[in-house]
Amino acid sequence: MTTAACTAFAGDRMIASGAPSVVAAAVKAAHDAGEAVLVFDDVDARPVEFDLRGDLETVLGRLAPTEPVERRGPGRPKLGVTAREVTLLPRHWEWLAAQPGGASVALRKLVESALREAEGPDRVRRSREAAYRFMTAMAGDQPGYEEATRMLFAGDWAAFDAAIEAWPADVADYARRLAEGSWRNGQGRGV
Repeated sequence: MTTAACTAFAGDRMIASGAPSVVAAAVKAAHDAGEAVLVFDDVDARPVEFDLRGDLETVLGRLAPTEPVERRGPGRPKLGVTAREVTLLPRHWEWLAAQPGGASVALRKLVESALREAEGPDRVRRSREAAYRFMTAMAGDQPGYEEATRMLFAGDWAAFDAAIEAWPADVADYARRLAEGSWRNGQGRGV
């Protein structure tokens, strides 16, 4: 289990949201009662699956992360640095070599700068993709689905909100929550 938080639906009704252990308990109860349940990761709306075999304690036991024990020996500690090959033109290497700290420091600074610059557009893209993924799975047959999808990618919050108004409340609320990061400045309503 790699998700930090997820949300479960039994039909159009949200039955749990939060940590996997909380959601798994609700999913297990609904599953045992014969309900069909779908679970979505709260970050990207990808499906989350729980192994529901056995009793609740067994199900929850399978969620506990098992991390391998790392033995430390002599030598440099692991810093999370990965060495890889980079192919550049000679003038690029010359410029990098002339930078304070050398090529590695200059490349790290350039990458960090690019990451900061792309943060807004990347957040918008990820939010739209997550909302679209959820809407397709849960609301593809709802009235206004196509219009809501168009408005999501057009960035029109008011029209999106109007298009999903007739949807079941829990489904519409979760779609809004996932889409919120795709609106200008991540502010959602009133933008």
